[in-house]
Amino acid sequence: MGFRCVTGARSSSGSRPRRLDRRFFDRPTVRVARELLGTVVTVRRGRRRRSVRLVETEAYVARDPANHAYRGRTRRNRSMFGPPGTLYVYRIHQVVCANLVTRAGQAVLLRAGVDARREGVRASGPGRLCRYLGLTLKDDHLDATRGRRLEILRREGPAPSVVAAPRIGIRHAADRPLRFVIRGEPAVSTPRPPGWALSDASPSRSPGDGGSRRSRTRRRRPSAGGRSAARSAGR
Repeated sequence: MGFRCVTGARSSSGSRPRRLDRRFFDRPTVRVARELLGTVVTVRRGRRRRSVRLVETEAYVARDPANHAYRGRTRRNRSMFGPPGTLYVYRIHQVVCANLVTRAGQAVLLRAGVDARREGVRASGPGRLCRYLGLTLKDDHLDATRGRRLEILRREGPAPSVVAAPRIGIRHAADRPLRFVIRGEPAVSTPRPPGWALSDASPSRSPGDGGSRRSRTRRRRPSAGGRSAARSAGR
């Protein structure tokens, strides 16, 4: 799928959204994972570029058996010990996945996005997302806070409604609610977590988006479902 020329993203006021800096990433990993939702990731190749709005992430934190840095620094994971905002790219089962480093040995997996310019064009799943953006193993250790190859622009508008759920595609610590998705966003990868549908939103609690929702609908009985599907072998 080829790249195409596009104009720079513009806000309603005509000014370009600010690029995320190192201070944004140098914070607790879970917070960064949540606040990356709605930001725009742009990858350039020459004079062409492709941009997606992030709709799904996963946090890999300290003392986390599913974290690639759990047993310390290796040749494969050395990028995870780079400065905050470093891109960590790895291959698994012939699929390339990308993460953004927060604190040393911790990172956020980029799981899904939607084209920032073309409505309905989705990149669901970390492998498809990397392929759509054109990220490869050669981009490992890239600095997302500097240079032109990769940049991430701050979210515009209000914070989205966020659903936290167990991570998928891993064997260890899969029950931790460290997967974050935008509620109701069709580009979220499957299996979609309980609470993803807009109709599942609870009127009595905040979904973690910094605000609360009010509703006149009746309270619904809690569901007995919600167990995740079988996991694949490793992140």
